[in-house]
Amino acid sequence: MRQLGAIKDEVQTWRQLEKKVTELLDMAILAIEENDQSLQEEIQRDTDKLAFHLDGLETRLILSDEYDTRDAILAIHAGAGGTESQDWAEMLLRMYLRWAERHKYKAEILDTSAGDEAGIKSATVEIKGKYAYGYLKSEHGVHRLVRLSPFDADHARHTSFVLVEALPEAEEEIDIQINPDDLKIDTFRSSGPGGQHMQKTSSAVRITHLPTGLVVTSQSQRSQRQNKESALKVLYARLLELKRVEKEKEKARLKGERIEAGWGNQIRSYVLHPYRMVKDHRTNYETSDTTAVLDGELDDFITAYLRYRLGEKK
Repeated sequence: MRQLGAIKDEVQTWRQLEKKVTELLDMAILAIEENDQSLQEEIQRDTDKLAFHLDGLETRLILSDEYDTRDAILAIHAGAGGTESQDWAEMLLRMYLRWAERHKYKAEILDTSAGDEAGIKSATVEIKGKYAYGYLKSEHGVHRLVRLSPFDADHARHTSFVLVEALPEAEEEIDIQINPDDLKIDTFRSSGPGGQHMQKTSSAVRITHLPTGLVVTSQSQRSQRQNKESALKVLYARLLELKRVEKEKEKARLKGERIEAGWGNQIRSYVLHPYRMVKDHRTNYETSDTTAVLDGELDDFITAYLRYRLGEKK
């Protein structure tokens, strides 16, 4: 029923677009016959809006992979470098929250681990909205920041790395079946901020999936039940990602394609000194407006990546 509803919405969108184009053509003929300059200007404005809408729909047509319509789970992990990388991880978390806000997606932080002095060591965010995963899969990889350090007394230039994982949210019991006996569930006291309740009770949850060795934790929610639900949500997503990656590897093997070893290489660099530039190393798309990008304006990078992937598939 969910898939049927999505297809009906898609068909209705294109039919409405077709209707609008027909109306504009009729208006254009009338404007030319009557030499109505004001009507011609109005038609031009409506045509520009329509073209912009069509461009967005064409990008969405690229999102045809199995899980592209799903909600997304983003996991952000600070790399080596201590406070520098932890601050960079928090900057990226803000960037993705602002991107979700711009797209009217609902974003919920499922778990965070505070940095030692500033920033965060890690964060897990659920972003709910149609095609959230399809768009955000472009962010999966290592993000590199070059800047003058605000934490260095000498203001030396530092390079920091953060790993971003984009996972499609799993539909429990449909995508993945988990045997309860395969789960080891431990509780412990939260180590992060959150008041006396979180510090005094064992509300934090750690779940180990014994067959794969996957370990997920959640300690940002107030109750043990909420933390368990959040941890299970992330575990299902990670298991679905394992399943998806294995399927892609098998497809590549059958086609005789080269299989990438992993996500170790950086996908994008953000340079704030000695010049300002954000560059995606897969597509070579770049911009000097670093402020806008860090404020969540990622659509041009996402579109460039989706079109790049389309070319790869061809």
